[in-house]
Amino acid sequence: MNQRDLLVIGGGPAGAAAALRAARSGVRVMLFEKGPHGRDKVCGDGLTPRAVAALNDLDLSIADAHRIDGLRMIAGKTTRELSWPTTDRFPNHGAVWPRRRFDTFLIDAAIAAGAEVRFDCEALPVLDGDRVVGVRVVGSGVDSETFTAPFTILATGAQGAAAKMLGAERDPDEPFGLAIRAYATTPRHAERHLEACLSLRDEHGTPVPGYGWMFPAGDGTVNIGVGALSTMQGFKKLNLNTLLDQYAAIVREPWGLGEYIEKPRAWRLPMSCVRRHGPGWVAVGDAAGFVNPMNGEGIDYGLESGTLAVDLFLADVATASQAYDQQVGERFDAFLRTGRRFSFLIGHPWILRTGLRIAVGTQTTADITLAVMGNLIDGQTPGASGRVMRLADRSLALVDPLLRKTRARS
Repeated sequence: MNQRDLLVIGGGPAGAAAALRAARSGVRVMLFEKGPHGRDKVCGDGLTPRAVAALNDLDLSIADAHRIDGLRMIAGKTTRELSWPTTDRFPNHGAVWPRRRFDTFLIDAAIAAGAEVRFDCEALPVLDGDRVVGVRVVGSGVDSETFTAPFTILATGAQGAAAKMLGAERDPDEPFGLAIRAYATTPRHAERHLEACLSLRDEHGTPVPGYGWMFPAGDGTVNIGVGALSTMQGFKKLNLNTLLDQYAAIVREPWGLGEYIEKPRAWRLPMSCVRRHGPGWVAVGDAAGFVNPMNGEGIDYGLESGTLAVDLFLADVATASQAYDQQVGERFDAFLRTGRRFSFLIGHPWILRTGLRIAVGTQTTADITLAVMGNLIDGQTPGASGRVMRLADRSLALVDPLLRKTRARS
């Protein structure tokens, strides 16, 4: 009775997308979510055009989200307001969709398609040797229960007990990010552009490799937040609450910003993974380290990787794990690897200042920056953006040992 075709651990966008795809294909799929139905997830709430394309692929509407047409980038005294480009792969719009509503929408779609979902329980892999053969589930006040399946998808977000059991942990030699967000009222809640301030400084005046954001939600509020990379000079002493308050003081007058609606909440952004597949399992989304180091965004990668994992499972469960690792590697690895290496560079304040001037200095470089911030670049990207990414990947690979040896002291 506890045999299924597919098990999914984690009910965020990656896990819900996987369960939805599987259920629509007639797969007996069961998803386990640690939180309650309708739980919140700390996030910037932004959906890139790439994320919208992934939702379109799942035949899901974004009618309940607030449409976003572009990005306003601010670096020092320079401001550039750019529209999302129209491409053959991605639409020319994104969205802001608070995660409490967005994640509930996705999980409800999976349930409606026939996926079984259990909330308020922790699922841990069951191993036969090095192969995952199922999960052991423990809920509040109940005895443990075991479910078996030939394939399991790990969609646990930031690392936890399940990830540690399988070695799907962050590479300690790679950078990671920290971010904090809050909600506040604003008369500009219906704006159609995201705003990113790329020239943040901490309370000591040290440039921060990261950015502050204003993501209008269209519901009377804006998601306001700041994020920083671990390559920053003095990162271990960085006070995120102070950094957020400093940024809020900057945007309070132009945005008519009200007080925080709730206490600001912080989270860690994994940007690497030691192991993302093995016999009988794969990791998707944040659990696989699929987070853009340049913007902290990973919803689109989560949707894509969750869907891809199921498609390969449907094609051949025996080869799904290895095929998944190869295909996500071809799609994401070069860009994300380049972003991690670049983060070592911008951890140095003088390089960061120079980089920001270049990033928004001309229309051409601003367009490339827009593509990076929108997760629009990967191994299949044509044109100038794709060429720059491939050149950067080759160049930074040559100096990678030097980048790590001379990284700014955290």
